[in-house]
Amino acid sequence: MKQYTQGFKYLLSGFKLILKPGVRLYVLMPLLINSLLFATAIIYGASELNSLIDKLLVQWAWLEWLTWLLWPIFVIIALTIVFFCFSILANLIGAPFNGFLAEAVERNITGQNIELNSGQTLIQIIITSVKSEFQKLLYFAIRALPLLVLFLIPMVNIAAPFVWFLFTAWMLTLEYGDYPMGNHEVLFKQQREIFASNRQLAFGFGSGVMLLTMIPVVNFLAMPVAVAGATKMYNDHPGLKS
Repeated sequence: MKQYTQGFKYLLSGFKLILKPGVRLYVLMPLLINSLLFATAIIYGASELNSLIDKLLVQWAWLEWLTWLLWPIFVIIALTIVFFCFSILANLIGAPFNGFLAEAVERNITGQNIELNSGQTLIQIIITSVKSEFQKLLYFAIRALPLLVLFLIPMVNIAAPFVWFLFTAWMLTLEYGDYPMGNHEVLFKQQREIFASNRQLAFGFGSGVMLLTMIPVVNFLAMPVAVAGATKMYNDHPGLKS
């Protein structure tokens, strides 16, 4: 249980780390990109819904009383889309920045200049980062589909939410632990083995990330906070050194 709590504390340390000089810039850019992306999507959706309502009212004026119901439904749908899609899109867009963010956080923690991705151009770094994200998505999809079936099996579906919670926590740790470990050329397979040897720590950190993503507005900070927290965890915890 001590390791579980420690993993959770590492995540919380990310809030302080992203405010450090030399780190803030790497937080701001992906945050602005993702905020702009979702703001545009929501504004466009609201505009389309408004046009749809106007068209419906022209044909069926008696439906005007339903207008008050359609907007709340739109808000609920928009929030649902943000909740479930934000992490995937944010990580794909922020992947190239997250490696640099992890590097900046590590430099702040250790006080040492580190040379990472030596010999690679910016385009090569971006391609490598995006490939890594798709590798993690594939790993997630292959295991998530069978787990979802558990929700359909009588009696077994009682335990399904708990199993899904643990699996999601595990995946979130792999997602964000990849940035500092990947910077040190620790392969994804090795990362899984290392975290498997520190399961309580991994589940504690991942549980914290999952709870953070469920808090409206604050969840927009979940990605940089998790990257920063994972970097501190990797540098501080001896069990994570391969």
